[in-house]
Amino acid sequence: MAWRSCSVLCRLTGGEPFLCSVRGGSRWPDSFQQRCFRKAARKPEPKKPEDPGPAHAEPSEAALQNRAPVRPPFSSPRAFGRLVRPFLFTVGFTGCSFGSAAIWQYESLKSQVQSYFDELRADWLERVRPQKRGDVRKEVNQWWNSLTEGQKTVTGIIAANAVVFCCWRLPSLQRFMVRYFTSNPASKALCSPMLLSTFSHFSFFHMAANMYVLWSFSTSAVSMLGREQFLAVYLSAGVISTFVSYVCKTAAGRFSPSLGASGAIMTVLAAVCTKMPEAKLAIIFLPMFTFTAANALKAIVAMDTAGLVLGWKFFDHAAHLGGALFGMLNNPNRCSSVLTASLSRRPPRADPGLTA
Repeated sequence: MAWRSCSVLCRLTGGEPFLCSVRGGSRWPDSFQQRCFRKAARKPEPKKPEDPGPAHAEPSEAALQNRAPVRPPFSSPRAFGRLVRPFLFTVGFTGCSFGSAAIWQYESLKSQVQSYFDELRADWLERVRPQKRGDVRKEVNQWWNSLTEGQKTVTGIIAANAVVFCCWRLPSLQRFMVRYFTSNPASKALCSPMLLSTFSHFSFFHMAANMYVLWSFSTSAVSMLGREQFLAVYLSAGVISTFVSYVCKTAAGRFSPSLGASGAIMTVLAAVCTKMPEAKLAIIFLPMFTFTAANALKAIVAMDTAGLVLGWKFFDHAAHLGGALFGMLNNPNRCSSVLTASLSRRPPRADPGLTA
């Protein structure tokens, strides 16, 4: 049997080192285990007396200088530097939207004559073709033709919101939906959620309320702006309102995700109310109470302003205000009518210098 020689340098606690040589196999002799692996009693180290100092002593000036200053998030230039890309995306997307809308509108005007002859041929074929009873396709076509141009336009928007709402119900898509369909200035994805979050709703009541308001104002908005310009305004409003939300969240240091079409819908509502300030509106649950569109817009703006100043977190009030401001700017000639609508009905003041 081969023998292995090894030297072990052992140091006992508090003692001098010594060299132990052992020959043998893998098993250590008992006498060596007792001599070399025996634990010595630890000597208690004397504790250094600590200077208690005064009970309420303030830190020294050197400690204050060495301590790194803690800056709040809203004062950090780096935090606002993250908003450069969203700002460029907002400007670029808005310009592309209105440019595409202008080209689309031009092409639509060119095809009006061809569409007129197509409609005549379709009416002739409808009279010649035998009618089918219970034809589902015919009933769908009749329902579609009964809609206004505005209602037809927003049907696709409502369908897109419904699809995104169903995607929120799938557990496998939760991480993807949170990253790309919620807007948050602290997220890694900053630009694409500015548009995608406009079509995102997690609560069914939230989606139903927004889509009802959009459906109600679609006829007036599309007849006022046109189908092409309406889509450009709606999509641009979603991006602009999200950017305003980014700025306010970064300034306040409150980073929380937001989603919903409220900012874009506020643009549509503000555009209609500034165009027709004397129109009568009513709440769906209280149809007996009516009010003018100008008063409704002023009340909504006042509530969102108070929520932004007081820090209410139930709604994204900054996005609402950004959308309302963008909607009013689309009608610069009508903005003053909202502010003077209530004043025009007041009787003129009597001159105190004149007596009856």
